[in-house]
Amino acid sequence: MCAFIAILAYMLAPDSSKNANQMHLSIHSKGPGFSVKMITIPSQVESDQSYLSKIFFGTKNMDTEIPIESYSFNEEIINVIPYTEGELIGVSKNIALSGFPKGLSSEEIENQFIHDRTFILGTDKYGRDMLSRMLIGIRISFSIGFVAVLISLLLGITLGALAGYFGGKVDVFIMWLINVTWSIPTLLLVIAITLALDKGFWQVFIAVGLTMWVEVARVVRGQVLSIKQMQYVTAAKALGFTHFRIITKHILPNSLAPVIVISAANFAGAILIESGLSFLGIGAQPPMASWGAMIKDHYSYIILGKAYLAIIPGLGIMSLVMAFMLMGNALRDALDVKG
Repeated sequence: MCAFIAILAYMLAPDSSKNANQMHLSIHSKGPGFSVKMITIPSQVESDQSYLSKIFFGTKNMDTEIPIESYSFNEEIINVIPYTEGELIGVSKNIALSGFPKGLSSEEIENQFIHDRTFILGTDKYGRDMLSRMLIGIRISFSIGFVAVLISLLLGITLGALAGYFGGKVDVFIMWLINVTWSIPTLLLVIAITLALDKGFWQVFIAVGLTMWVEVARVVRGQVLSIKQMQYVTAAKALGFTHFRIITKHILPNSLAPVIVISAANFAGAILIESGLSFLGIGAQPPMASWGAMIKDHYSYIILGKAYLAIIPGLGIMSLVMAFMLMGNALRDALDVKG
């Protein structure tokens, strides 16, 4: 379900602007279910953005939304009183009717451009819609998990298969490399790689992927060491098949069941690492919607009676990680020959 949401995030999000970054400072830090009246002023900039671009990357030129308490039509203007909190009365503001499509009556403008807006999960400290930020944030978590696992599989399966099949000095060197990498704390290594490659979105992908191949390599090496003793491998060698064909056609297909289980666990691990990096400020950079960065921005609000601002993205991370761990356990049971 989360994968489906990640693909169609901008279609499902109430705020379809790029990175769900439309701010309304007057309604910041509101609780779940908060409602306010909004007036929408159409953008005067003509957009040449394609429909597919809007679906996958968000709308670039968004209409301007203003939270208001009341409004009234007066000849060629709309007089609005912006939303204010408490007993303060907002300073009235005049909006020219020329900013709306021509030929519309007051009633038509009222029906099309003035509406009640409900923020199901509330708003963050910048007045952005939390629900939209959560939906867009799923993309970051899924992307980091998918790319990191892909990199770890390419490196881990290749090096593990070479170490297990050829043995000798090749095995000694690869095992030395594995042990050195394993001895370095994962988060510390990711931070070092991220800082070396500069902070950013794709740099985190590479950094996390380069630290998760070790476990895959060890498992593949162990599987190859046992499988290469099988009679069908000896027969393939006797028939003169190349090492590449023996490894790819006969050994690896029979050794990937445990690797699939590890991949599901690594997917969950990659999500946690990315969240930790974003919390430290070296993961996905603002204004990207990252669950870890959302916790970083709002963890101080826990003592201010607005803990939901940090708890909501925390629950999202916990649920997604638990889903992948449960999927990994199910794959382990399904692929267990003894079971």
